[in-house]
Order: sequence, then C-alpha cells, then structure tokens
Amino acid sequence: MKKALLIAALLLASSVTMQAQLKREYSTTGKSSPVFGTTVSPDIPSSVTFAGEKVNFDRLDMAERLDRELTGIIYGQTTTELCFKRANRYFPALAKILKEQGVPLDFLYLAVTESSMDYNAYSSAKAAGMWQLLAGTGRDYGLEVGDEVDERYDPEKSTVAACKYLKAAHKKYGHWPTVAASYNAGMQKLSNELSKQQVDNSFDLYLVQETSRYVFRIIAYKLVMENPKRYGYRFSRKNLYQPVAYTTVDVTGPVASWIDWAKSKGITYAQLREANPWIRSTKLTNASGKTYKVRIPKQSELYRSKRSFTAYSKDWVID
Repeated sequence: MKKALLIAALLLASSVTMQAQLKREYSTTGKSSPVFGTTVSPDIPSSVTFAGEKVNFDRLDMAERLDRELTGIIYGQTTTELCFKRANRYFPALAKILKEQGVPLDFLYLAVTESSMDYNAYSSAKAAGMWQLLAGTGRDYGLEVGDEVDERYDPEKSTVAACKYLKAAHKKYGHWPTVAASYNAGMQKLSNELSKQQVDNSFDLYLVQETSRYVFRIIAYKLVMENPKRYGYRFSRKNLYQPVAYTTVDVTGPVASWIDWAKSKGITYAQLREANPWIRSTKLTNASGKTYKVRIPKQSELYRSKRSFTAYSKDWVID
C-alpha cells in the first residue's frame, strides 16, 4: 500500500511539474495555449435518393440515425480510407455485374457496409466474403461452398449470388431500402416484423440495433463515397488500390498441389490465392471434373513502376 501511494504521489508531482513548465513556456513566449484539433459535425441532408427511392430525413429519429452512422464513418478514418482504396480495385467489376443483373448501383455500398470491401472477411456468424453470405444462402444462389472451394470468397461470383437474393427480395417488398434491411435480417424475419408491427417498410420498424442501423449505414457510406472531399477524404490515384488484369486458365481435373501448379505458371502460391480467393486448400480433388476458371495475374500489373493508375470516380482524386 505504501509503495502504491508513493508511486501515485510521484505521478501527481510529475504532472504538476509538467503543467507548471508549460505555463511558464506559454507565458514567456507569448504563445497561445495548445488546443485540440477541430472536429466538425456533419450536416444531415433533408433527403437522399437511394436506389431510385427518396428517403426523407425530416423525421427526428431518421435524422439522428443517419447522423450516428455518418459521424462514425467520417471519423473512423482507418477503415473508411481502406474502403475507398479497396473499392477502387473492385467497384469497376462489381458495378458491371450489378448493371447486368438489374440491381441499382447503390447496392455497392451494401458490400462496403458488409465487409469494408475485404474479400476475405469472415464473421462470427460464419458469413464469408465481400457480401458476407452464409453457407446455405450461398448454395441457394448457385455458389459452391466446401473445404477446398468456397465461392463466397470470389468477389464476382458472390456478387452475382447477392444480386439474385436482392432481386428476389425486391419482388417481395417492392422497396429497395426494405430490400437492404432484409439482407441483414433475412426475408422471413423482416416479413414477420412488418406483419406484426403493421407497417409497410423497414424505416417504420422497431428492430434489433444491428438491423435498425444497417440501412442508415449504407446510406452514410453512399454520402461519403460520392462526396469524399466534402467529408475530408482526398486521394492521389497512386493511393488507391488498382484493378489487376489477369489471364484465365481452365482447370478441369484434380490438382495435387496448388503450390506446384502456381510455380509452373510463374507465380507464387500467395499470388494465386490473392487472385483466386475461392481456393481454400492447397489441393483440388475435383472428382466431378468441373471446370474452374483460375486467374493468373499479369506480371506487368503487379509492380507499381510498370503500371498506370486509375480512379473509379474522378471525385475521389485530387490529381
């Protein structure tokens, strides 16, 4: 006890001494007292168009729910910067798929919300990939999910599967924001709550925190990523992760060792896995003789000194 009191006394004395030194420094030099950096609370728009639907934020609870998510994204700089950087690599291919599937491009921000655009994301609920699909959901919408191959981790194939889900939900609800809420809650749960609470869209539902916040977080990401400079985010093209071009090889039989296979193609096993995250083992049994399209990154795409730099949106960059 005496030792603890002695340490506390020494720390207090040290703090007092430091404060006295700072006071003398600022009084003798004429400097103003040090201040913390200024933070700015974001303005909440009166309305936002999401997937062609006007979402009004005049209602107090609606504005406050958006404010919570927008503030968290703006000041969660590390994650938000990574979202921009990864999105620059994947948005071009994913946007093309959404257009082909007839799903509004605003659902790109659902993928951002789900995984921060990390293709290797895996949740405590065992959801995987950029779109955070459960194994059963992935299989329901055409993906192979197993120990050696898990297509939930394939950015493009998982996007097609997610689009199938979103279109099925839109057929059911006819309201894209409610479709987004169902992606988090599940269609059965959301439909039960709509019926029980006697409302016709997710914004009027009382839901668990995760789902209640979910659509507002998607809209907040849309606001920030469509207007990054407004919220203090500025990038050079070279800051952004670049899309990588590939050649494709068809594999129709077993692969005893992906490590040896990669080496025979002039790349490392690590580069093979990066280009084909659906590969989940060092081997491929493939007893059925299924055709797998395996990507081989072009060497010129792998080195900063050899490639050009592009931006998904001109609004993301300052050069």
